[in-house]
Amino acid sequence: MMRKITRRTALALGIAACTLAGTTGSFAQDKMRIRFSTVFNEQDIRANIVKQFSNAIADDFVFEAYYNGTMFKQGTEIIAIQRGNLEMSDLPPQDIANLVPEWSLLTAAYLFRDADHLTRFFESEAGQEMKHMAEDKLNIKILGPIYNGTRQVGLRIDKEIKTPADMSGVKLRMPGGESWQFLGKALGANPTPMAYAEVYTGLQIGAIDGQDNPLSNVQAMKFYEVMSQIVETSHILGYTVLSVSKEAWDKMTPEQQKKFQAAADAAIAANNELQGQKEVELVGFMKEHGLKVYKPDVDAFRAYAQDMYKKSDIAKNWPEGMLERINAL
Repeated sequence: MMRKITRRTALALGIAACTLAGTTGSFAQDKMRIRFSTVFNEQDIRANIVKQFSNAIADDFVFEAYYNGTMFKQGTEIIAIQRGNLEMSDLPPQDIANLVPEWSLLTAAYLFRDADHLTRFFESEAGQEMKHMAEDKLNIKILGPIYNGTRQVGLRIDKEIKTPADMSGVKLRMPGGESWQFLGKALGANPTPMAYAEVYTGLQIGAIDGQDNPLSNVQAMKFYEVMSQIVETSHILGYTVLSVSKEAWDKMTPEQQKKFQAAADAAIAANNELQGQKEVELVGFMKEHGLKVYKPDVDAFRAYAQDMYKKSDIAKNWPEGMLERINAL
C-alpha cells in the first residue's frame, strides 16, 4: 500500500538527508590531507613503495602523490613544506645540507658501505642526533632513508675513464647546491647544475657530457638512450630521506603517528630489498642496450675524493667524531 507523503513529511526527510550528507562530508574532512611531491616518475621502483605507503595509511589520511617534479621542482620541497604548501617529500641529503651545513658529512663520497650500513646509521644514536638536528632547524620529521642504489657516472662521450684525471673538463650534470657541486668536483669533473627533468634533453643535445645517478634512475628516465657508457665509480650511496612536515606530524594522534611510522618502515624495507635485486639486473640491461659498462680505478677515485673533502671548508662543519662513529658501525 502506498503511503501519501505530506509536505511536513517531505520537509522532515529533506532535513534528515541534509544532516546525513553533512555528517558524511565531515567524516571525509576529518582525514588529514597529505600531499607528497617527488622528482621520480611512476615507473621508478620507489613509486611502488609510495603506493604501498598510501594504502597502509588510507584509513586515517587522504594521500596525494605528485611525480616527476610536477608539483615542486627538485630543491624547492623543503621551502614548500615550511610554507605549509606540502606535507611530504623524499628529500636528498644534499638539499638538507644546503640549509644544515653539518649534514654535508652525510653527502660525502665513499661514506656508507651499503644499504644495511645506511639503515644501521639512521637507527643508531649517532643517526638520531643528525636527524634531530635537521628536524629542529627545518621543521620536518624524518621517517627514514630510502636507498636508491649506488650512484655511477654515465657519459654520452666515448672517452675512457680510469682515474679522476680523466674526468677533467667533463661537463657532469649535478643538481644545484653546494654539496652536489662539490661532489662533482671531487670526481674530477666540471659539475654543471641542471634540473632532473631536463637531463635527458641535456644529454641528447650535448649541453652536458654526462650525469651521475643510480642505474635504476638511468633506466626509469631512459637516460641510457642518450648515453654510450657507464663508469662504475660507485662514489656514493644514493638515498633520500622520507620526511613529513612537523606541523602535520604534530597534528596526528600518538596512534596515528605510530601507524604512519610503521607504514614508512615497511615501505622503506620493501624498497631496499627491491633495489638490491634490481641492481644485479641493471648492469645486464645497460649492456643489452649497447652501453659499455666497466670499473675504473675506484681506489684512485676514493683517495682523490676523500682528500678533497678533508681539505675543504665543508669538512669544517662536520660534527666532531661523527665520521668515526659512522665508520665504526
